[in-house]
Amino acid sequence: MAGDTKRRTTQLSADLLGFREVQRLAYACAEAVAAQLRPGVTEREAARMQREWLRERGVRDWFHLPFAWFGDRTAFVNFKIPLQFFPTNRKLEPGMPFILDMAPVHKGYAADIGYSGSLGLNPVQDRLMSDLREHRELILEQARERRPLREIYENVERLMNRQGYANRHRAYPFGVIAHKIDRVKERRWSPTAFGFGTQSLKGLASDALRGHREGWSPLWSPYRFSDHPPQPGLWAVEPHLGFRGTGAKFEEILVVTDSRDPEESAFWLDDDLPHVRRWAEEKTA
Repeated sequence: MAGDTKRRTTQLSADLLGFREVQRLAYACAEAVAAQLRPGVTEREAARMQREWLRERGVRDWFHLPFAWFGDRTAFVNFKIPLQFFPTNRKLEPGMPFILDMAPVHKGYAADIGYSGSLGLNPVQDRLMSDLREHRELILEQARERRPLREIYENVERLMNRQGYANRHRAYPFGVIAHKIDRVKERRWSPTAFGFGTQSLKGLASDALRGHREGWSPLWSPYRFSDHPPQPGLWAVEPHLGFRGTGAKFEEILVVTDSRDPEESAFWLDDDLPHVRRWAEEKTA
């Protein structure tokens, strides 16, 4: 498997290398900001730290601005309306779980990542993160089998239920577990609206219109409009587990192609990410 990943990496197109670069940049930001978090830091301050770190490295546009969730907000407890997703004045406390989520656009390439951690030890979130490994494997396996997105979604939810967890990505708009991402035109001025980059929203809306005509959706949801095989392209996938007020997730890019070779028909863009390294260390231990 390691050899296959290495060989595929050497064959990545310039476009895929661009997406991988910005995804790695976003995860580097998450790790840098996580290392600076201290008791008393608020979600708004953590979101600002992410923005400033990325802007210092040339990011001027966003799929969406950075989010930060602390404590039971990592499990979206009592989230009813979209405004509740935005950062608040919730302060971080010792042992508290957190999630950092950001979607920068850099050099015309977009990424959307989620990073889970805690301020000190949090055994519950540690267990959630370990159990997310099975979800990454399941999603890839069934995407390669060309199962409908809706079916894969339901199977991911069944796995969560067997593990004893709640599906927290159902709290996202349209209950999505993933959405398509694409190149974004570079502009001198890149405004945002309701926390989302207008250029990226235009691209998603264009995909939605085209998909409606052709029978597919850029949103991977539990609803009928996602009852089709994975559409070739790049998908930002984010299975999100919740357990008694603690949440954990990862988010990364899944590449889907029209290749008949199962290993090339779908693959994770990068296996050198914090959660993947974590699982490798756990396996070695």
